[in-house]
Amino acid sequence: MTKTKRLVALGLLACAATARAQLTLPTPVQLPTLGDVPGRVRGGIEAAAEMPRQAVRRLDAVRRARIADLVRANPDRIALDRDGFPARAGEVVVDDADDALIAKATAAGYAVIERGDILGIGFARLAAPRGRTLKAAIRDLEALGATQVSADPLHVQNGVVAGTGRSQIVGISAITRGAAAWLGDRPADTNAGKAMTDTAATPAIGVIDGGAGGAVAGQRGFAAGAPRASDHGSAVASLIVGRGSVRGAAPAARLYVADVYGGDPAGGNAVAIAKALGWLVGERVPVVTISLVGPPNPLLGRVVAAAQRRGTIIVAAVGNDGPAAPPAYPASYPGVVAVTAVDARGRVLIEAGRATHLDYAAPGADMLAATAAGNAAPVRGTSFAAPLVAATIARVYPAQDGAAWARALKAVDAAAKPGARYGRGLVCATCRTPPR
Repeated sequence: MTKTKRLVALGLLACAATARAQLTLPTPVQLPTLGDVPGRVRGGIEAAAEMPRQAVRRLDAVRRARIADLVRANPDRIALDRDGFPARAGEVVVDDADDALIAKATAAGYAVIERGDILGIGFARLAAPRGRTLKAAIRDLEALGATQVSADPLHVQNGVVAGTGRSQIVGISAITRGAAAWLGDRPADTNAGKAMTDTAATPAIGVIDGGAGGAVAGQRGFAAGAPRASDHGSAVASLIVGRGSVRGAAPAARLYVADVYGGDPAGGNAVAIAKALGWLVGERVPVVTISLVGPPNPLLGRVVAAAQRRGTIIVAAVGNDGPAAPPAYPASYPGVVAVTAVDARGRVLIEAGRATHLDYAAPGADMLAATAAGNAAPVRGTSFAAPLVAATIARVYPAQDGAAWARALKAVDAAAKPGARYGRGLVCATCRTPPR
C-alpha cells in the first residue's frame, strides 16, 4: 500500500474522532482531561473527502431517505423541525415554563399536553394550533417570552438485527465489501489488553432503547404501548447479560430497561429519553447505555448534565450515518462516553458516524445478539458496541460516585487496546459471539 493510500485509509478509519476527546463534566463531577486523539472531523460532505465518495453519498442518501420515509408514513405524527430533523408533529417543548408564560400560550391557542420535572428541570409540552408548523410555533413561543423552546426531535436506533432490516443490512454490506477491498486486509484485533479487576459482582446497568425480551431487573415504558420487547432493544440487552448462545459482557449485571419506543411511530423522542434517564438515575443506576442518535435538544442536554452531576455515566453510540452526517447526540453532549464500532478485523465500520468527540471502540459487527424471541441473529452497527463499553465500565464503577468516576475510566483505559482510530482505546475486543 502506498503512503498516500495509507493516509487515505487512516483518514477513513479516523472519521469518528476529533482532535480532542471531550470528557469534561459540569461541576462537581469532572472526568480527567484527555490528550489529543489523532484524526479530525470537519463538517459536511467535504469532511469525508478522504473516504470513497460513492460510500459517503450512499450513506448520506440512506439517512435522508429514512427521514423522508418517516415523515411520509406518519404525516400526522412526524414533521421536520426548522433544522430538517424529524420531530413530533404539532408539539413544542418549553423549558422552565412558568404559569404566566403558559397563560399567554393558551390564550394564543396553544394547549398544554404535559407539565413536569425531570431531575429538577421543569418543562412543558404544548400542542400548537392546527396548521401551525414547528418553525412557526417556536417563533410564536419565543415572542411570548420563552427563553428555551424547541421541537421534540426523534432519535433512531443505530444498528441492524438480521431478518428485521434486511434491505439496510444488505446495502451496508455492499458498502463494506467495497471499502475492505479499498483498504486492504488488516490483522484481527483480538488482544483485549490488560485484565481489569472487577469491583462489582452484580453491577447495575441501564438501557434506553426499545423494550427487551428475557430476564431483566426492571423495565418501564416511556411511550404509547411500552414496554414491549423489540429486536433492537433485546439485542442490546443480550450483549450485556447474555441470552441463549449469546455471551454477555457482564452476565451477572442487574439490567434496567427503559422502552422509549413502544408502539409509537413518534417514539424515541427527546422528552421520552429524558424521562427514561430520570427514572434510571432515581433507581441509582450508575451506568446507562443509549444506542440512539438524534440532533441536540436543550431539555435532553440539561437532563444529561443533571444525571452526570448525580454520578451516572452515560455511554452512547456515534451512529451509522457516516462521517458526512451531523454529529450524533446524545453521544456529543459533554461528558457522554462516545463509542464507535469495529469489525472482526479491528476495522472501524465504514458506516460509523461521528460525535464531537470519540472515547472508545468496541465490537459491532461479525457477531451475534439475541432477538426479542430469544433467537441468535447477526447484528451490525455502533448500537452493539455501546453496551459492551457500558458493561466494561460498570464492572469497575458499581455506584453513582463522582469521586470514583475518573478512577474507573482509568481502569478501563488500562485494559483497552490503543489505536489511533479507537479514541482512548478498543475495549471488550473478545466479547463478541462469532456467527456460527
